[in-house]
Amino acid sequence: MGRRFWTACAALLGIVAGGCGTSSPLLDNPVLLRPTATGPVENPVYVPLGTSESSYRKVFAGVIDIVDDYFDIAESNMYAGLIRTHPRVAPGLEQFFKPGSPDFDERLLATLQSIHNIAVVKIDGARDGGFWVDVKVYKELENVERPLRATAGAAAFRSDITVEHQFEVIEPVGVSGGWIPIGEDVPLEQEILARIKKCL
Repeated sequence: MGRRFWTACAALLGIVAGGCGTSSPLLDNPVLLRPTATGPVENPVYVPLGTSESSYRKVFAGVIDIVDDYFDIAESNMYAGLIRTHPRVAPGLEQFFKPGSPDFDERLLATLQSIHNIAVVKIDGARDGGFWVDVKVYKELENVERPLRATAGAAAFRSDITVEHQFEVIEPVGVSGGWIPIGEDVPLEQEILARIKKCL
């Protein structure tokens, strides 16, 4: 019994510590052992593989696999070397297990505001062989007319007693005014670039 238990624990540890070789997405199975960059990674990052078609397919598939851990892919065009993602709500401090921005300030901002991220990845061939992978993660802030739970000016109640009760809608469901671009999420870009540099 003890030998089987320790063998199962060792196998589980090997699967969890597999790093880039695992095919399970971080969103479904969050693993806190993500690689961290030892310093800033240049953007675009250079991937030193050959110029053959098979190496380009390997780079493209690897980049999709890494970006898919953070976002849902909306469009992937291998011929244009372009990957676009659907908007994803930025995780805050209460969602520490979800992959997202590793920066504390960005997580605090996402806790207090409605922010979503969109990623655009461009893969270009280098002159001397290999590929340049450019990762941009854009942040957008939700534009609302007023706070959702604001009590001032929401409704005026009458103080006289009436026989007929009429219900009033206090918080009408309003359509969002859209999203305001507020720049790039550089720490998340650096985390994705570090994983691309390590895995490819």
